[in-house]
Amino acid sequence: MLIHQRTLKKEASLSGTGLHTGKECRITFKPAPAGYGYRFIRTDVADSPEIPALIDNVVEVLRGTTIGIGGVKVYTTEHVLGALYGLQVDNCRIEMDGPEPPVMDGSSLPFAEALIEAGFEDQDEPKNYLVIDETIEYHDTENSVDIVALPLDNFRTTVMVDYKNPALGSQHSGLFDLEQEFLTEFAPSRTFCFLSEVEALAGQGIIKGGDVDNAIVIIDKEMEKREMLDLGEKLGLDSDHLVIGENGILNNRELRYKNEPARHKLLDLLGDMALLGMPVKAQVLAARPGHASNVEFVRQLKKYADRNKLARQYQHEKKAGVIFDINAIQKMLPHRYPFLLIDKIVEFKLDEKIVAIKNVTMNEPFFQGHFPGNPVMPGVLIIEAMAQTGGIMMLNGKDNTKESVVYFMAIDKARFRKPVLPGDTLVIEGVMVNMRRSVCQFEAKAFVRGELVCEASLMATVMDKPGN
Repeated sequence: MLIHQRTLKKEASLSGTGLHTGKECRITFKPAPAGYGYRFIRTDVADSPEIPALIDNVVEVLRGTTIGIGGVKVYTTEHVLGALYGLQVDNCRIEMDGPEPPVMDGSSLPFAEALIEAGFEDQDEPKNYLVIDETIEYHDTENSVDIVALPLDNFRTTVMVDYKNPALGSQHSGLFDLEQEFLTEFAPSRTFCFLSEVEALAGQGIIKGGDVDNAIVIIDKEMEKREMLDLGEKLGLDSDHLVIGENGILNNRELRYKNEPARHKLLDLLGDMALLGMPVKAQVLAARPGHASNVEFVRQLKKYADRNKLARQYQHEKKAGVIFDINAIQKMLPHRYPFLLIDKIVEFKLDEKIVAIKNVTMNEPFFQGHFPGNPVMPGVLIIEAMAQTGGIMMLNGKDNTKESVVYFMAIDKARFRKPVLPGDTLVIEGVMVNMRRSVCQFEAKAFVRGELVCEASLMATVMDKPGN
């Protein structure tokens, strides 16, 4: 894989009609400085608003991935981004005079060829790879979608599609080397749909720019002559040019690969993964992926990346089974002896869950008076340990935690189930329930040897320190 960031040597442009909007658009790829990423610029809108191609800007996933800011959108970004990601371009300014990139032939190949003609230029800055060192999973049981990222010091991906439709059947495809395989084996794979879907999509006004030349239409139903006439009218096509193909494809169009639909799903996955904003080192396995599931998977990758960024900021020494040790915790929290009541963080899912460990010893100062001859950890201090654990979960989004402080607003439903004694190891789990701006609600539970000893619902807010 490449070491340095890459941009273009010169501009490259293409023109055509958008698949879903049916609008004419000229798209121009331009060089960009290191660290710029991918940004779409709508030159047809007043002040030419800029929309970074990032997962937080995704606004729609219906038959394509749409990004937007302030009501200005760019539709069907995946084929453009797939070309950039597949060719390992890191920084590119993408100017458009319409709302949707031209569909061209329904693949990424025209965009890839334009980028190659423009040429590539290595930049001084190193690539910012996201290195996956644990299994990251996304599952959608209702739609039978599974996407998993596994540790690998490289990038490869395998996709399986199975629509339980005999017209397509089950297919799979794998990409193992971007430099050797992307341009010839995946960029040319075209978008596809089933004949049974076309009429509904046309009726919804979703495929205004679609025709038999920019999509593979798989025949999964019989159609009478009258139905063909209606379909041609909705698509703005001469129905005489619509033929139920003998090869199972509308108009007998030949597939570029036997498993072209599976390859196109892999291409879509690459385009959606580009929204992470950094290349990935991992093995990605995807079963029945689509844009909605791809986007949710990338959101999980982003949380992992944000957590790793936080870990790099505070945890300088990597330790097995530890996310943040006591040295990192002291950089994140203002508490000190005798009121720092957590020793390490062993699990941390950004904005979702955190697990802390508190080793309870007889040396704790509170055991002198609580109670002589019968030492028991005060329940209020177990709650405080929970609060400190939640405080780290709340401060994770702050660039400078030294300028912020957590104030608790409410403690509810506190229950103490069993006493905590010297020698016990307190395992504290915090789960985010709701986060609105600077106010957070989370549920906390504390366990000793797997048994619940305390639980509570906590609410807190993050504020700037007085004087800042």
